[in-house]
Amino acid sequence: MSATFKTLDELDLKNKRVLLRADLNVPVADGKVTDATRIERLVPTIREIVKHDGKAILLSHFGRPKGKVDPQFSLEQVCEAVANETGHPVGFVATDWTDVSGAQAAIESAPPGSVLVLENTRFHPGEEANNPELAQRMASLGDVYVNDAFSAAHRAHASTEALAHLLPAAAGLAMQAELEALESGLGKPKKPVIAIVGGAKVSSKIDLLENLVTKVDGLVIGGGMANTFLHAQGYSVGKSLAEKDLAETALRIMDKAVDSGCAIILPIDAVVAWHFKADTPTRLYGVDAIDNDGMILDIGPSSIERITGAIDDAHTVVWNGPMGAFEMNPFDAGTVALAKHVARRTHEGKLVSVAGGGDTVAALAHAGVKDAFTYVSTAGGAFLEWMEGKPLPGVEALKK
Repeated sequence: MSATFKTLDELDLKNKRVLLRADLNVPVADGKVTDATRIERLVPTIREIVKHDGKAILLSHFGRPKGKVDPQFSLEQVCEAVANETGHPVGFVATDWTDVSGAQAAIESAPPGSVLVLENTRFHPGEEANNPELAQRMASLGDVYVNDAFSAAHRAHASTEALAHLLPAAAGLAMQAELEALESGLGKPKKPVIAIVGGAKVSSKIDLLENLVTKVDGLVIGGGMANTFLHAQGYSVGKSLAEKDLAETALRIMDKAVDSGCAIILPIDAVVAWHFKADTPTRLYGVDAIDNDGMILDIGPSSIERITGAIDDAHTVVWNGPMGAFEMNPFDAGTVALAKHVARRTHEGKLVSVAGGGDTVAALAHAGVKDAFTYVSTAGGAFLEWMEGKPLPGVEALKK
């Protein structure tokens, strides 16, 4: 994979000003970072830069300030968390993106091996517009460019795309690990490949399903999405969440799967409740006998058994989305059982497992197996667009 994009070891970092595109768009409450996962993943790249007496100069967006300076979205508030994770002092540079002379002076005066955080790139409207003049101003602050923000790679912004063409550029260590993991998941995977896709709505994942049926040997569909497919096949889904107007889309995807030799695996039984709340009474039904007033909120034990059997036949699993309303007991049972099974097969060396997307990370953490998969991507939109087979501008810009 390293043949297609430049990697950190191909750049000369010695005494260089290294513009490091990071993703510091982390959750903050009361001025404190509440989840530092994205910062943790930057640490190896920052340490590599500092080791060579380079200056690590972090560029990132934070929130949605809509192209204006807005103090509540200042990156100054994440500097303490970056310092804690790296074990290295971190300086904040109050950057004026219309005139970067002040930032240039601050960077020049910082000693070799410094770690500096520049102000929110979205404080200038040119960031989201991929403005070439803003990219030129950014480029004047560094000697080389490293992108370690895969989670922002699906956006063609000044700091992710235009800037990469103006300086010697490479992927950071976290970006490299992510791209190599994704390549093993869908690019050049060890077959057979099973994709597990869940979540509420088919409408948000049509492109994803259309792409997957041409790439994988089996596609497991769960969550609210499965109800749309069951409805399309003529089953009654009671009062379950289902996009009934997408029945033809579901049938088209199933036809495409047949043409591509991809088996679609839908639930055959379901956990049904009459109220959407935790610990409410439930009953188990076959999908051909769902109660008219009931809601399907999880897959049942026969479905779990069927899907674990498919996983046992696979060498690669790609996962996006939960199988049920996993945030509420007892509707987490299907997601937890499958996640633990994938984790166990991965641990035994029988499976390459790649997962990603917001709800997916939360569901795997809930099951206690987030660290037991081969790779879990914290990139929501970028991971989905990669699964949809779309080129990612931030990655394309790093290609040789």
